[in-house]
Amino acid sequence: MLENLTSIIMSIRPTDIIDIAVVAYLTYKVLEFIRETRAQLLLRAIVLLVALFFVSDFFNLNVLNWLLKSLITMGLFAIIVIFQPELRRGLEKLGRKSFLLTQSKDFANEEALAVVREIVDAVEDFSATRTGALIAVERETMLSEHTEKGAEIDAKISARLLGNLFYEGSPLHDGGVIIRGMRVLAASCVFPLTERVDIGRNLGTRHRAAVGMSEVSDALVIVVSEETGAISIAENGRLRRFVDGKTIEKALLEIYMPDDRAKQSKLLSLLGLKGGSRDE
Repeated sequence: MLENLTSIIMSIRPTDIIDIAVVAYLTYKVLEFIRETRAQLLLRAIVLLVALFFVSDFFNLNVLNWLLKSLITMGLFAIIVIFQPELRRGLEKLGRKSFLLTQSKDFANEEALAVVREIVDAVEDFSATRTGALIAVERETMLSEHTEKGAEIDAKISARLLGNLFYEGSPLHDGGVIIRGMRVLAASCVFPLTERVDIGRNLGTRHRAAVGMSEVSDALVIVVSEETGAISIAENGRLRRFVDGKTIEKALLEIYMPDDRAKQSKLLSLLGLKGGSRDE
């Protein structure tokens, strides 16, 4: 027994270890992706159908076996159609490139801090005046397809500009604003709505749009409630409610100064940023 075990261990090559590690990692990522999407329920149904298929084949239940084989074949095509948004999101994560992060490296600390302050000032003003707002700050996933549905702005970020865009009398106040780097790219953009039912019944279209955008991209989405003035952040399909300006500032600095951890930490310390939030 011990000799057989030793023989097996000695026969393992370095490439075998790499092979197993890669397969294990890919399996983990696939399961993680399934757990985060509607595919979790579908996976259970597929496992049940496959199990019934083998049972019917074992007991020579020919009609049932033929029917299940047909369902599985058609189901593969149905999965592609039904779960197209989830599959697209997964492929985007796999092939994502650091477009914004590469661009952000050229930002001077003073420029980055100035932009962050302009956004935070605007958000805090929206909160104080209970002005509804929806802002997506682009990271690595390009949001060009969403800007095409809105009004092109392509202007330098400022609190005054954001205030004018979300002013109730503005023709562009409905929809979301998309920020890329140092500029406001577009306004009045239509964000995809999440289909989740567990984010709170009291939340309106803006919050559902914020979560929806964070599900299909890695953008930081800031939303301000028109009814209460409460500020929320959506990231990776999660909604953090009742955050303050300091939390927004910290999150933005992590985007605009991703490779300057030491200076960022010192800056946050000088500003006394602690920030609180509650996950939904």
